[in-house]
Order: sequence, then structure tokens, then C-alpha cells
Amino acid sequence: MVLWIVLAYFLGMGVKQLRLPPLIGYLIAGVVLSMFGVSDDSHLLHEVGHYGVVFLLFTVGLHLRLKNIVRPEVFGAGSIHLIITTGIFLLISMAFGFDLIQGLIIGTLLGFSSTVLAAKTLEARGELNAFHARVSIGILILQDIVAITVLALTGGGAPEIWSIGLIALPLLRPVIIRLLAQSGHEDLQLLFGLILALGGASLFEFLGLSSELGALVAGALLSGTQQSDELAEKLWGLKEAFLVAFFLEVGLAGLPSMGDLAFAGAILAVLPIKAALFFFLLVLFKLRSRNSFMVTVTLSSFSEFTLIAGMVAASAGFIPESVIIVFAVVTAVSYTINAPLSAKANQLWKKAEKMLIPLERDVKHPGQQVVNLGGAEYLIVGMGQSGTAAYDYLKERNFRVTGMDSDPAKIEANLKKRRRTVYGDAQDAELWENIDLSAVKAIMLAMPNPETKVLATELIRENKYSSDIYALTMRDEEHQALKEAGANAVCLPLIQAGRKLAEISISDDIDGSMSLDLDMHKVVQNVN
Repeated sequence: MVLWIVLAYFLGMGVKQLRLPPLIGYLIAGVVLSMFGVSDDSHLLHEVGHYGVVFLLFTVGLHLRLKNIVRPEVFGAGSIHLIITTGIFLLISMAFGFDLIQGLIIGTLLGFSSTVLAAKTLEARGELNAFHARVSIGILILQDIVAITVLALTGGGAPEIWSIGLIALPLLRPVIIRLLAQSGHEDLQLLFGLILALGGASLFEFLGLSSELGALVAGALLSGTQQSDELAEKLWGLKEAFLVAFFLEVGLAGLPSMGDLAFAGAILAVLPIKAALFFFLLVLFKLRSRNSFMVTVTLSSFSEFTLIAGMVAASAGFIPESVIIVFAVVTAVSYTINAPLSAKANQLWKKAEKMLIPLERDVKHPGQQVVNLGGAEYLIVGMGQSGTAAYDYLKERNFRVTGMDSDPAKIEANLKKRRRTVYGDAQDAELWENIDLSAVKAIMLAMPNPETKVLATELIRENKYSSDIYALTMRDEEHQALKEAGANAVCLPLIQAGRKLAEISISDDIDGSMSLDLDMHKVVQNVN
């Protein structure tokens, strides 16, 4: 087991240096092990990998919000896309000798996009709360539900008569939420999450249903609570570690045959069509070209769920085991193609916008950007702790100020506290092209992601805004990048906090001890 982990680590690290997902390295590690005759005779990899799948589906359940799926652009475009791609891959599968049922399962699984890759690239670009990210995640969750359905149909046996009692599970939601809240924020919270994930999987398996479905349902019982995102973040690293075993097991299936490579090549040839179909369907459902493009780039890959559900279907005899090797090849290649494209999605859009903007419909678009700041003198972009502190400071001194954020939850929370906050994606060039900044004396950038602040600064300057831009940053290298992008001044809170501590320490002010608590309070505010 140590040898497997070491090989997976070094190959994953090597792949990462090429700016590709480490998952590709794990698959290669499994192939290398199979070439040296290594096999999983003890079924250890299978068991550990199964736990990884259970934790993955539990975290999917934690983010399951039906209101994000029933939106027309999500349910409509997502379901139509899956139906069309399933049909295309069904025809390809039957052309390679698979029967109708096998082709239908293969076609459905190949219609999915990668949840893990999408989440990581959106987080790396600081766009998890942007409108196009919410559409992407909604479509992915819709696909995940279909994947779980495939798992339930192919992986479970005949349900026990007592399984009908599972419809009463939602009645336990208040009790489960209360127990989670009482668990606190440390190790007890993680243990409670593990109990729910493994308990839900075991319960469903005991009742003759899919254990993966049980994990999803267990996570869904906590969906929408304040603690669900925190619990998902805690489980993220554990899930990733256990999934390494799953990808190693897939790689152990060995090298593809010439027939497998031909089948994989035919599937990969459809990937550009799969991507273009996303774009045109989303435009049809009234999205702006930029949002459609960003969703398309995010979802242009095959999915880890293709492998997960495929392994279950192959184990139950619904599809040949050789298909899993094909799934591994197309998933790895699609990751290799998609990862660098997703990392440069905003730069690619700037090159493609003149060609794609004329394709969007002349209607009111979902996620339309604001163009009126209501005569604000100061604009604060990013309404988290720092942004709201700056807003309150200016408002207390009777300045006209407007906040902007791309996260609807933050916007709603600030509106409830009577802070004027509008929607805006700071990385969208069209926002800064259309917004009226003539009355704005200064713009403050208080978003957490450094790349987002740099790109926003460049876009604002490109649109002839000549007044001050101030940015909040934590590291010196971010400071330099922002200055080069056109920010007038930046704030380094930790450095300023350290200087303030030193100033307090050497002060000879006789009232220093009396004012120490107040000064320290200010320091903490600056750090936050």
C-alpha cells in the first residue's frame, strides 16, 4: 500500500508540474503497477476507493439545492444536452458492437462533465459565486442525480420491503441539524459527517438499495444549512485522499487494446460537439454569450462519475469491464485538454467575444449586469468582512457608497442590513464597458482572490477610469501585481497590524494602557 501511495504521489506531482490535474497521474500510476503484475487481490484498493466514492456523493448531497436545478437555463439546457449527447454516444457505441442497453448506459455516462475539475478551476479563478459558476454547478448536480439513478439501477439488488420506510427520513432532518450544530466546528463535526455518510450508505445497502444513493440522501438531509458548506470543506481533503485508491484501481485494469483506442478516439472526436452544444443551448435559454462561453469551458470534459458509475455497472455485468479502460482514457485526455483552457477562460473570452457576442439573443438575460450605481461616490467590490467594514465606515460619514458582489447570498444579507449592494461580476469586461463610473471618486477592491483583483483592475483601467483604485491584499507579490495592473494603492493588513503592535509596544503615552484594548480591537479589524 505504501508503494502504491508513493508512486501515486510522485506521478501526481509530475503531472501537476505540467499544470494538469493530479488525477491523471493516479491513473497512470495504476497502469504502471499493472504492467509490473501488481493486482488488488486483497481488495484493499477497492474498499478504500469505495469509501472515497461514498464521501464524494455525500458532499454532492450537501450542495444539493433543488431551486438551483429547476431554473430554465439549468434544467432545460442541462437535460436537453444530456439527451442529445446520450443519443450521439449510443449510436457510436452500437457502431462498435454494443447492444442497445449497453449503448444506452455508456451513452448516458459519457454525457456527464467533471464536478471535481469544474469546482477546482472555478475556485482557482475565484468565480465560485459568479452567475456562470452557479449555472455550471446546477447542471453538474443535475447530471449527478442522473448518475446516481444509473448507480441505483445497476448497483443495487432487489429492495427489501422495509425500504419504503426511507420516505420518512426527512422527518429526521431537524434532529440531524441540531446534532450537527451541537458538534461544534472541530473534530466532532467531522466525525458526525463520517457517521452520516457511512451510516446512510450502510442503511441503503442493508435495505437492498445502492450505498452510493444512501450517501447522497444523507448529505441532502443537511443541504441548505449553515454548517453544510463547512462540513463539505472538512470532508474535501479526506474524500480526495480516498479517491486516489479508486483511480489507482481503475488504472490497474491495464492498457487499452487497439479496439479500445479506436472507441476512445471516436468518443473524443465528439468532445468539441459536446462543448459547442452547451454554448448554443445556453444562448437559446437567454444567457449572455460570455456566461454561455464560461459555462461551456467549465463543462467541456468527461466526468469522474463516468468512471464511478461505469465501475458499478461493469461489476454488475451490465457493460463489459474493458469499457472502463476506455472511460479512463477519455477522462484523462479530456482533463488534459480542459485544465489549461479553464485556467485561461477569461483570456480566451477576450479573444472570442467579438465573434460570439452577436450570437446572443436580444432579450433580457438572466444574470444581467448592473449599469446604474445610483450616483455613488465610492464603489466597493467584494462585500465580505473587509468590504462591509469599509462600507459602514464611509456610510457613517455620510458618503454616498454602493457595494457590489457576485454572490446572491452576500447581496441579500447586505440588503437586509440596509447596505446598498448590487450584482456584478468584476471579471466580466461587459460590466465595466456598460457601467457609469463618472461620479465615482474611488473604487475599492475587497475580493479574496488575487487574480480576480488584478483582472478587475486591468478591465477598469482599459475602460478609461482614471480615478483611484484601492485594493486589499495580503502578500507582497500580490501588491506588486496590482500596482502593475494600475491600482493606485494597496493595503497589506498583516504588515500594518504588525507595525501597529510595535507602535503600541513602544508608546510612552501615559494613557497607552487605557487605550490598549481599543487599539487592539482596531488591529483585529484591520486583519479581518
